[in-house]
Amino acid sequence: MITAASSIVDCLDQLAPLSLAAEWDNVGLLLGDRSAAVQRIMTCLTVTPDTAAEAIAARAQLIVTHHPILFRALKRLTTDTSEGRVLLDLVRAGVAVYSPHTAFDNAVGGINDALAGRLQLTDVVPLRRSPAPGQFKVVVFVPERDLEAVAGAMFAAGAGHIGEYSQCSFRLAGTGTFFGSEASNPTIGEKGRREEVNEWRLEAICPEEKIKDVIAGLRRAHSYEEPAYDVYPLRSAPGAGGEGRLGRLPAPMRLKDLAQRTKEKLRTSSVQFVGDPERSVQKVALACGASGEFLSDAVRLQSDVFLTGELRFHDYLAALADGLALVLPGHYATERFGVEELAARLQTQWPELEVWASKQERDPVSCM
Repeated sequence: MITAASSIVDCLDQLAPLSLAAEWDNVGLLLGDRSAAVQRIMTCLTVTPDTAAEAIAARAQLIVTHHPILFRALKRLTTDTSEGRVLLDLVRAGVAVYSPHTAFDNAVGGINDALAGRLQLTDVVPLRRSPAPGQFKVVVFVPERDLEAVAGAMFAAGAGHIGEYSQCSFRLAGTGTFFGSEASNPTIGEKGRREEVNEWRLEAICPEEKIKDVIAGLRRAHSYEEPAYDVYPLRSAPGAGGEGRLGRLPAPMRLKDLAQRTKEKLRTSSVQFVGDPERSVQKVALACGASGEFLSDAVRLQSDVFLTGELRFHDYLAALADGLALVLPGHYATERFGVEELAARLQTQWPELEVWASKQERDPVSCM
């Protein structure tokens, strides 16, 4: 059975909407043809010479990698570099590459949620909430005969949505004045004298990405030569989603016991921790991968412990100074299980395809 790459990409975009990714990230379909046929999909944490060779040998048409390729802009693509060799091999073999990265970290049911689930955390919320999408209020002044036409044009262009409601607006009657120059062509009244017109103030909420379309729509529907309108930016409230996770263990436990539980749940050979091993912890902040940028959030929210893959030495000292314990199972351990679970989800979605998590991928860090 053959499936178009675009169908799989659309599914991945719904599973981990790219709007959830960090601004600095490089996510989505990064290499390949959306119209290409796909029969075999391999997931992995990182595209390396080994994982790329595995995909090519197994005749995969799509790699879903957590860490993006082409993360930094390339000025040339040649066999002079290991990255160039890998990418050119994939291109020659017709293998597309998709990366959800931080969108998958942050998504509902993504890697951070799965980490919280493995640790049996309760009352889980984002560690750092994302702002709600940017909103504007568009206010336009219209004569009564234009009111419904202008409102309809604004709604059709994307204005007026509030939660589960559409075509939301506010309308207030009033009086408008104008004085048209000799070059003007007023729809109502005459140029060269001050006119007073009964008008309606019409206002509606508009998403930031729709603002140009909404303004264009109201201008087309408005009969005035120069419609009067205002656009007000609105302050974004915290959204429901966000980065990292914050939750509570079912009962307090010693730091060393949490480290042991983490080791078992993530099936890793070792776990580092920072802090008194006998310390009691219950409120847990977490973020997969290398997430030192969330240390301040963990402290601000009065977490007992912050769990992430890896941190810098000076982050250890900063955490200790702020009274925050750390659990560090390694970058690979906090994310590899996620691409294994993703392979299983894709296989369930498309049972006719062959989907697997890379069998060659290994943690590059070894422990004695």
